[in-house]
Amino acid sequence: MAMTMEIRRIVVAITGASGAAIGVRILERLRDLDVESHLVISPWGRRTIQHEVDCAVPEVEAYAHAVYKPTDLSACIASGSFLTSGMVVAPCSMRTLAAIAIGLGGDLITRAADITLKERRRLVLVPRESPLSEIHLENMLKLSRAGASIVNPVPAFYNRPTSIDQVVDQIAARALDQLGLHVSDTPRWSGFET
Repeated sequence: MAMTMEIRRIVVAITGASGAAIGVRILERLRDLDVESHLVISPWGRRTIQHEVDCAVPEVEAYAHAVYKPTDLSACIASGSFLTSGMVVAPCSMRTLAAIAIGLGGDLITRAADITLKERRRLVLVPRESPLSEIHLENMLKLSRAGASIVNPVPAFYNRPTSIDQVVDQIAARALDQLGLHVSDTPRWSGFET
């Protein structure tokens, strides 16, 4: 009789939308949770990291267990037979979101996302755009109907954040919640005190 084991492996993609710190924080949290991470950073994601984050791209890559070039469609994460628990794209540019919505697997990020959907694994997208056009909303609705979780990076104010780091922590934790990974030190709503 074959035994099944829980797969603790997540694909992480960082694309060229603002909010690279969220993807970096997710990688840090995955490492803290002892979850194997497989990272792809788009060319514009690399530029955004350089502009927005206080560490260099090689330092970000060091958080991951494996790193792939976005052009490497022969990477293991491009195949459904490579088992993962899911994938998170944080931040997710509208270009990437649109490509995933129409099944355009032209690079490793969109191919891995397509694989995640077709294998019925958890796909979490953290789109960073405002305001949203009708096209953006239609693409998000299409992806939600296909099984993706759309986690807009909207801060929770009930925990009274006093720094950007606290906002980033909360958004990263909410994205990880969608993957069934729960960070214990994240403030959570417990109701009004009476």
